[in-house]
Amino acid sequence: MISSLKAQFLPSLTRNDPPSRETLRRSMARERVAVKGEIERPRLVLASASPRRMTLLSQVGITPDALRPASIDESAKRGEMPRVLVTRLARSKAEAARDQISNDADLADSFVLAADTVVAVGRKILMKPAHVEEAMASLQLLSGRSHMVLTSVCLITPDDKVRTKIVDTQVRFRHLTRSEIESYIASREWRGKAGGYAIQGLAGCFVQRIKGSYTNVVGLPVTEVVGMLNGEGFPIQYNWMKFAEVDRD
Repeated sequence: MISSLKAQFLPSLTRNDPPSRETLRRSMARERVAVKGEIERPRLVLASASPRRMTLLSQVGITPDALRPASIDESAKRGEMPRVLVTRLARSKAEAARDQISNDADLADSFVLAADTVVAVGRKILMKPAHVEEAMASLQLLSGRSHMVLTSVCLITPDDKVRTKIVDTQVRFRHLTRSEIESYIASREWRGKAGGYAIQGLAGCFVQRIKGSYTNVVGLPVTEVVGMLNGEGFPIQYNWMKFAEVDRD
């Protein structure tokens, strides 16, 4: 029982199966092991082009060296539970981005960070609505009730260790009138948002209560991401001194 609880709350740390072919990334990792060396200035590749995730990272002084958004099928498999789905998608995105840079001389030895967010009401998963009708249905379902926002973060280190963590936040919406829902849909803010809403935007006024990480609902649990990067030796404080320099100017 204790071990199962630990597995639920502690991040998992595994070694990912690297690409079967020889790559520059694998070669560089072997060389570091041979000389027991470290990367002089670690680089970070974000497997996303999300402006929200970029903004959240920038708030803690992290600027990715490159963006490598991965194009994958984000459909849930039959009977797939929310936690399983979000973990699978985040890892698939990270692996796809890792494979993209494996022979890039400038990025081959980078850390790769990916995340995926879903909204769930019980076992029902609310993905990004594809059209107005789906967005309407999502907001009608969320109206006057609580739901869970789950984000899985996947970090692949330069030597291809894979670290994953799921963060969940409970959000409760007040009752929404049909007029409010229609007006929100007309704003187009719902596009590209899990569950059909953006808490950092107009939909913030729908929220009665939140339990857990706010940044998780926005799209990236910043505290947990910083902890994962620190734990793997990525110097997130690298750019912090620049803030002081800017302030002096």
